[in-house]
Amino acid sequence: MAFSTFTSEFRVRPDDIDMFNHVHNSTYFDYVLAARYDQMERCYNMSMEEFIKQGLGWVVRTAYVDYKRALVLGDEFKVQTGIESIHDKGCRVKFEIRVKKTDKVACEGWFDYTMIDMKSGRGMKVPAEVIEKYSI
Repeated sequence: MAFSTFTSEFRVRPDDIDMFNHVHNSTYFDYVLAARYDQMERCYNMSMEEFIKQGLGWVVRTAYVDYKRALVLGDEFKVQTGIESIHDKGCRVKFEIRVKKTDKVACEGWFDYTMIDMKSGRGMKVPAEVIEKYSI
């Protein structure tokens, strides 16, 4: 099954910069999570707030990132994400961050998410209506 990819745009802020004068490696994870948060509402029409109202949540089980080049202060960049696969209790989301001016890849990778029941904190089967919303 093929899934859609979506893009969100951001700009590197002063508080994203580390002592080496470029974006700290962990901040790239924040960029991907911010893009997913934006895209859940704007593209899938099911915001994180809606998941929470339904007692559902997504947690990161595994994350992989391959850094290609650094982002620096003031860089505008695009975060493209998309579901690569959905399985019984979660999904894999692939991502790519590109420098807007050059269109060169800053980093790429994936996150494995597990769906949880917010009351128990335990993994659960992804509901059919969630799979339907994400299957665009």
